[in-house]
Amino acid sequence: MLNYEIRPAEERDVRAITDIYNEAVIRGGSSADLEPVSLDARRAWVDSHQPRATYPVVVIDVTDPATGERETAGFGSLSKFHQRAGYDGITELSYYIARRFHRQGLGTEMVRWLLDAAVERGFRHATTIIYADNAGSVALMRAFGFTRFGLLPAAVATAGDDTLHDMSYWVKTL
Repeated sequence: MLNYEIRPAEERDVRAITDIYNEAVIRGGSSADLEPVSLDARRAWVDSHQPRATYPVVVIDVTDPATGERETAGFGSLSKFHQRAGYDGITELSYYIARRFHRQGLGTEMVRWLLDAAVERGFRHATTIIYADNAGSVALMRAFGFTRFGLLPAAVATAGDDTLHDMSYWVKTL
C-alpha cells in the first residue's frame, strides 16, 4: 500500500485535477467528455462545489518512500445530485485515479473517504454513474455495497471510439 493523504483540493491542485481528468477522457470509459477540458473549465467545476463544507473536492497525494516526493494521484468529489431542494439528502460521488496508480488501492481509499464524508454531512443516499463496461469501478461499487438501480443502454460515446456504451446507475443507502 502506498503512503497517501486525502486532503481538500486547493487552487494549486487544479492543474493536477485537470491532467488526471484529461487522461481519463483520452483513455475513454470513465468520462462522457469527448475532448480534453481546459484548466479554466476544471477550475469552474471545482468552484461549482458549493458550499464546499457540504460538497467537498479532495485530492489523494502519494509520497515516494525513497525520495519523500509527493504527487497527486487522483481526486474525488461529492456533488449535488439534483438542483431541486427535495433531493438535498442525496449526493453524487465521483473519483478519478491517474492510470499509473491504478490497482494500488487508492480508488478504494478515495471511495471510503467520500462515503464517510457523505455520512458525516448527513446525506441519506450516495449515487454514482459508471460506464457499465468499466469493470474496476463496477467491482468497487459492489464491494462498498452499492446497488445498481438502472441501466441506460447504448447511452454514451467515449473519446476515440464510435461505440455507444451502456451507463449504469448505482446507489447506496447511508
